Amino acid sequence: MTKSRGWSLLALLAALTALAFAGSLTLGIVPVPLRSVLDAFGAFDGSREQLIIRTVRLPRAVIAVIVGSALAVAGCLMQAISRNALAGPELFGINYGAALTAVLASFWLGTSSLRLFAASSLLGAAFAGLLVLGLGAARPSLSPVKLVLAGSMLNLLFASLTQGILILNEQSLDTMRFWLAGSLTGRDMALLLQVLPYLLVGLLIALVLSHPLNVFKLGEEVARNLGQRIGAIRIAAIAAVVLLAGGAVAIAGPIGFVGLAVPHMARSLTGGDYRWVIPCAAALGALLLLSADIAARFVLPDREIPVGVVTAFFGAPFLIYLAGRKEKSL
Repeated sequence: MTKSRGWSLLALLAALTALAFAGSLTLGIVPVPLRSVLDAFGAFDGSREQLIIRTVRLPRAVIAVIVGSALAVAGCLMQAISRNALAGPELFGINYGAALTAVLASFWLGTSSLRLFAASSLLGAAFAGLLVLGLGAARPSLSPVKLVLAGSMLNLLFASLTQGILILNEQSLDTMRFWLAGSLTGRDMALLLQVLPYLLVGLLIALVLSHPLNVFKLGEEVARNLGQRIGAIRIAAIAAVVLLAGGAVAIAGPIGFVGLAVPHMARSLTGGDYRWVIPCAAALGALLLLSADIAARFVLPDREIPVGVVTAFFGAPFLIYLAGRKEKSL
């Protein structure tokens, strides 16, 4: 992919994301004219519409951009280092691993500290990611589909344990049920700022790895012969996945299928060069989650549904398609 085409593609995706961002501010159960949106920042008068924009929709839209980008880039890294088209934070147990430790920390310590919530989510993501990727390294004979099945079983185990803990604590169940479905509702900038450093470090690591990953995808033996440090690349990629997926779950809960689907879309647009795949995936992830969040406001009359329900609705058929296509190529 040429630089001119790559920059043109990124500019187009940025423009579409900006349109979706504007739509996220104006569209909803309470429609807000674009003029009122502009006044909320330039001529704030404390009206109901402007308060909705500044305290509810703006943080929600910003969080959708950041979480969507983080999950998409995490999916890119997982698919690259495992060379598995079905890899993703939601299928390898990382999302619910982060959710489980966050719920455990809240249950045992009886606190909703943002710092504790973020740290525990990152620990859970690290544990789940290392467990599944370690399984793949220990059993190289496992096919990609079988490895995904192992990750899915781990994800179900973590999800069941999480629900069991919440049943024991009814108060936690009431406060966290929307979070566990994957939701942007009720999130504020304080939570985002608490987790943002982890996400920025993860994204920076991903961008630094973009060139080595182009060599890594040729095969470990080829990459090693070309002077690449395979172990260091894998460890750095896993660290970035943990920071990105764990941070995203800490903010919005376990939103599914963004990390699985977006990397395929980015590769189809860029031709597979990770120097362009990763930034394009970040833009596409933001665009997808913004669009899904807007759709979640209109599925039911006078009621919003969690954005994770929308992404799962469209992501499940995509997973079935990928699994079928992968099976044919084995």
